[in-house]
Amino acid sequence: MTARAADRARYDRATAHLDAPLAIVDLDAFDANAEDLARRAGGKPIRVASKSVRCRALLERVLAKDGFRGVMSFTLAESLWLARSGFDDVLLAYPSADRTGYAELTGDPKLASAVTVMVDDVAHLDLIDAARAGGREVVRVCLELDTSLKLLGGRVRVGARRSPLHSPAQVAELARAVGRRPGFRLVGIMAYEGHIAGVGDAVAGRPLRSRAIRLMQATARRELAERRAAVVRAVRAVAPDLEFVNGGGTGSVQHTAAEDCVTEIGAGSGLYVPRLFDNYTSFKGRPAALFALPVVRRPGVGVVTVLGGGYPASGVAGPDRLPVPYLPQGLQYDSQEGPGEVQTPLLGSPADDLLVGDKVWFRHAKAGELCERFAALHLIEGDTVTATVPTYRGEGHTFL
Repeated sequence: MTARAADRARYDRATAHLDAPLAIVDLDAFDANAEDLARRAGGKPIRVASKSVRCRALLERVLAKDGFRGVMSFTLAESLWLARSGFDDVLLAYPSADRTGYAELTGDPKLASAVTVMVDDVAHLDLIDAARAGGREVVRVCLELDTSLKLLGGRVRVGARRSPLHSPAQVAELARAVGRRPGFRLVGIMAYEGHIAGVGDAVAGRPLRSRAIRLMQATARRELAERRAAVVRAVRAVAPDLEFVNGGGTGSVQHTAAEDCVTEIGAGSGLYVPRLFDNYTSFKGRPAALFALPVVRRPGVGVVTVLGGGYPASGVAGPDRLPVPYLPQGLQYDSQEGPGEVQTPLLGSPADDLLVGDKVWFRHAKAGELCERFAALHLIEGDTVTATVPTYRGEGHTFL
């Protein structure tokens, strides 16, 4: 029996008493992935990206492990909820325009001490001040550096369009603006190199493209390491008590951790290891988060139909954003239909061994987005469900 076939047998046994659709997290794989992330970080703490987990119980589980410290959240409302739930170090990774949330933040000393907000423009400071509604708490601020690689005098750009702050001078100027502004305290710098950490460099069947990606990433790493160090020096000249410099992502942990100026690494997808993280030479993780759909039809030889399945991931639309049939191995989508909102036909010889009511296991393209489809995660150890815990959605929260 292959390792994948053994996993399928375990998952089927563990969930035999449960009806699909359902979602699971294999805790043995989850814990092994956490250990690998911590190993690659080389002693620098990992701040857990909550958008890639979206389950409080699993955030608490990983933060209890050596090598992990703090949460990187994705909305202000989520940040406040986590702080109220006992998470005392929450970095909001994106600027917010949530005026109600800012009024709550600036009016509550517990929230203000636990949450750090992201800023890359004086307009963000203006919005926060306008939203205070009498709140006088000092707001902890982090500045985001644009990590994109610019070539040919800026005519070619590689990387996400995030912060407008690209040069050391630009970041230092905003740091000075924060320092002059009553009610704010600059505590950190963040720089997420998505074109390095979030792009696989070993694309199956595309050797030339893979080589081009590796060359781009090597160039980008060198450029960013020099620029990030210069930015940190410039900002520390303005704010010597800077608490942290955050960088990296699942695909670049060991490279970012090697930079002396970086004090912590942001990562989260590496805990679940969705399908987009199969194409990396820098690490190999174990798929930990899966979902199962039930067989509801057998239309013909070599075909079964499962209930649901149309769960595309965010990003540029394409086949790589779709969930992938994983267990039993050898099933594929019908090119005429793909995964559907209510039903999904699957083709391949394994279909002939599936009966109505059997489960087909899938991997989502991205990590935490799976949790927007399910209210609970069944946690599996060995071949037993040892706990069932709510996702954010299961707790009544859909923050985005």
